[in-house]
Parts: sequence; structure tokens; C-alpha cells
Amino acid sequence: MPPWTVPERSKTPRVPAGERSALESWLEYHRATLLIKCAGLTAEQLVTRSCPPSPLSLLGLVRHMAEVESWFHVFAGDRGDPLFCSDSPDADFEDADPRRADRDLAIYQASVERSRAAVAGFSLDELIPEPSSKPTSLRWVFQHMIEEYARHNGHADLLRERIDGTTGD
Repeated sequence: MPPWTVPERSKTPRVPAGERSALESWLEYHRATLLIKCAGLTAEQLVTRSCPPSPLSLLGLVRHMAEVESWFHVFAGDRGDPLFCSDSPDADFEDADPRRADRDLAIYQASVERSRAAVAGFSLDELIPEPSSKPTSLRWVFQHMIEEYARHNGHADLLRERIDGTTGD
């Protein structure tokens, strides 16, 4: 596997065109940041654990975020099967395998594309289309996903520093 390349990452606008634009730009920034943390590493480095027995690794984070992107997929009626977590709820971290790193990246990228398509045209006030005791708006999903990426990008920063000393945003 050749090392993953550095993706383009746009700056977030200081004066966004509106709430939706602000949420989308911050989410895209964090999606790119996760991949930047993985760029240039070998498959073996991507599965390096933070500190055993924790299963946390950069590839595990990519796999986890592919799963978490499903918050958006439900807006398109996609209640598909889990991508990695069918046998164990933590399989996204526990089963990270360097031989599948490129495949896992492709799964992540496809999950992000499904997310973008799933919510295109929906209002931020739109509720997840399922009966639930906790109505959840698209606005909340955006906010939750930005928080989820930001938290895990902090983990990714520490993992990357442990692997090769690289730090930064």
C-alpha cells in the first residue's frame, strides 16, 4: 500500500454565507483534517495503537467515522447494515488490519459521499425520518458530527505524534 496522500482542506469562512454554510464548511474541514493526520503513513503505522490495551489507532478512527457518518444516511432512508461493527460494537477499532487500509479508506470516502448526497436539499430543521421518542434535527446531526470529528481529530493528533512526531492542525 502506498502512503495515503494529503487531501485538499479549505479554510472555514470567517463570515459564512449562512448557518448551513458554516456547518458544512466546519464539517468538511474536520473530515479533511482526519485524513491529513493519516497522510504519508504506511499501513502498519496506520494501525499503531495509542497505548495497549486500547485498540485506538488512526485506521480505527477512519473506520469509526465511516460508521458515524450514518447519522446523515438516514435522511435518504438508508438504514443499512453496519460497515465494520456487525460482530462487535467496537470492531471498527479492534479489527483494523493494515492489509485492508486502502479498502477501509475507500469505504470511508464512500460513506462521506453518501452523507453529502443524503442531506442535500434538506432543511436544517428537518427531523430524522423515523419514529423516535427523541426527535433529532439535521442541524443537531451537523453539530454532533462536527463535535465527533473534533474530538477524534484530537486523538488523531496524539496518535500521529506518537508514530512519527508530526504535530499540527
